[in-house]
Amino acid sequence: MLPAHAYESTHAARGIVAAPHHLAAEAGRDVLAEGGNAIEAMVAAAATIAVVYPHMNHAGGDGFWLIREPSGKVRYIEAAGFAGALASIPRYRDMGFDAIPTRGPFAALTVPGAVGGWQMALEAAKAAGGRISLARLLEPAVRHAREGVAVSASQARLTQEKKKDLEGAPGFAEAFLVDGRVPARGALQRQVRLADTLEHLSRTGLDDFYRGDVGREMAADLEGIGSPVTRDDLAHYKAVARTPLSLALPQAQLFNAPPPTQGLASLMILGLFGRLGVTEAESFAHVHGLIEATKRAFRVRDKVVCDYDQVSADLARILSPATLDPLAAEIDMRRALRWPEGKPGGDTVWMGAADASGLVVSYIQSIFFEFGSGCVLKNTGVLMQNRGASFSLNPSALNALKPGRRPFHTLNPAMAVLPDGRVVAYGTMGGEGQPQTQAAVFSRYALFGVPLGEAVARPRWLLGRTWGDVETNLKLESRFDEELVQRLASAGHDLVVIPEAYSDTMGHAGGVVLHPRGGIEGAHDPRSDGGAAGV
Repeated sequence: MLPAHAYESTHAARGIVAAPHHLAAEAGRDVLAEGGNAIEAMVAAAATIAVVYPHMNHAGGDGFWLIREPSGKVRYIEAAGFAGALASIPRYRDMGFDAIPTRGPFAALTVPGAVGGWQMALEAAKAAGGRISLARLLEPAVRHAREGVAVSASQARLTQEKKKDLEGAPGFAEAFLVDGRVPARGALQRQVRLADTLEHLSRTGLDDFYRGDVGREMAADLEGIGSPVTRDDLAHYKAVARTPLSLALPQAQLFNAPPPTQGLASLMILGLFGRLGVTEAESFAHVHGLIEATKRAFRVRDKVVCDYDQVSADLARILSPATLDPLAAEIDMRRALRWPEGKPGGDTVWMGAADASGLVVSYIQSIFFEFGSGCVLKNTGVLMQNRGASFSLNPSALNALKPGRRPFHTLNPAMAVLPDGRVVAYGTMGGEGQPQTQAAVFSRYALFGVPLGEAVARPRWLLGRTWGDVETNLKLESRFDEELVQRLASAGHDLVVIPEAYSDTMGHAGGVVLHPRGGIEGAHDPRSDGGAAGV
């Protein structure tokens, strides 16, 4: 068991940042201390965590933003890259592929969107009175990349586990191995090329990443390794502002990300669970009810979620009582629905920020698998994601590969406004586990009154795959009450209790809360290397 303080939230008066690495949280906190707002703090944290947690995210990945303004309006930024011009089904078939590779140049088939999201977010920050320079926001990331940071425990472990898959990817060994060996936990790791890139962007602006010198260097390297992403693809990329999905419940107004993310499933789970009449946290009804709601939501998700521009379903109707009422009525509160399969997992970071002006940010940034494609571009130090590996090479599939199309995303930042005026930003990494962990944390905190830090730290479960796992059964951390585990098994759940009390398998979750009468609260997962830092 962790000590009691591991469950405690951090409280602040002016602002707070929660992140899965302490250096990212500190980078955001320092911006808040200098008068920056929550969006500016999040950009600083996002750039920093791309350096200090490279196995989970990088500048070559994607990002998704929910921003709640002091007026109460919630904005959404989609920073998801599309498939490159040369990424076509015939081309992959001609190369002999039956599925898109998960590593190497042919896995690096989508434009990195995250930096474009930082750019759009900073426009919102400026409109909200932000005044911190880009150079100041990127300074911690530049410094850590140039001077080096200690390799985290999770990076050391995952590099060792995935070394065989990754060491052949162009640039990976030079960037993340030492003489061909996995660096030990605590070893100093530098990313000098990335430091140069970020420093250049701090002078020229983030647009340079796509349409300037950095974009030109990236395009040359991508062509050199055989990636399907071209210079024109980079030049034509921009993040997009969309209307967030929302769901009104008696207990909260919920917000999440629209397709191509699985935010629809996250909202459906809570919408279905809210109809089950559960009253006690950690009871059989609580855990079983959320698991069964997850199964129904995932079935809908897998039929409708794809590139936003390709969605044909009426998402508002899916989130309406006309759909949720009959789906909830199907849930048997005594027996488990047989569950066939899940989707591949992924690696991600969630971070949250809030300030006393009323700005609240829920942000998620990812490269999909650990270290993404594994390809590190030699002239810029950018690690390319492999998010496009979720495309299908079947032309009739919902998420069929096509140039310019955005892939399915497990990423989805969450936010809620409670009846008493509290604004809660929350989220997690963990592939299939993201909607499930969101539901666990939200239900504990908002429905059953569990303190935020404890709601994040309490034992969790996972139905389906994450972290490269091939098993689709129900996994439970070892801290669950034995009687509850037996009841779940007796109800027909195909489950396994994993040995870890606090397992990376369950993702790294966190939350921030803006209280209506003043004060801000934040907590991040004891399963991660982070926490919350405030002023």
